[in-house]
Parts: sequence; C-alpha cells; structure tokens
Amino acid sequence: MVWLRESAGHSTLTLHIQPGAKKTEVTGLYGDALKIRLAAPPVDGKANAALIDFVAQRLGVLRSSVSLKSGLTSRRKVLEISVPVTDIRQRLLGASGI
Repeated sequence: MVWLRESAGHSTLTLHIQPGAKKTEVTGLYGDALKIRLAAPPVDGKANAALIDFVAQRLGVLRSSVSLKSGLTSRRKVLEISVPVTDIRQRLLGASGI
C-alpha cells in the first residue's frame, strides 16, 4: 500500500482530503493516497482538527498520537501515527476491503 508506510516505529498515512462533505468517512483510494471526506469546512484549521480527531477515534488512540507532518493548507496531507501498520489498515478501513 503506497498510502500506508511504516518507519522507525511510526506509521505514515498519505491522505487526500475532501472538506465540507455531508459526513466524515473513508471513501477509498485516490491515486496513491487514501481519500477521506470531512464534514468540517476548510476554515481556520477546522478540517485539520476534524481529520486528526477522526483518525484518532477510528484507530482507538489518543489525539496526541496523531500528528500532521505535511499539508497544512493542502488537500494532500501526511499524518504520522504511533500505531503499527497492521492495526491501522484494519481499524481505519474496517470491512470496506480497500
């Protein structure tokens, strides 16, 4: 999986974000990234905060375990998470089979 990598005890997620959606959800692949729709608007960092909250909740980790490494003002974002890759794939994607 190109969108999910593990290095130095951390996992890195490459994401394509669609802010302002009707609901927050993982929708599938978008090129080499995992696409996530966010209900939050892309204003004053609300979408970034909502993304971190959503990922932390889906993975069952503290918000402080998820950090935005790049893409502060872009739709393409890279998150670093202190969770093993195998746990991320199962928890984030669930039964969607992506």
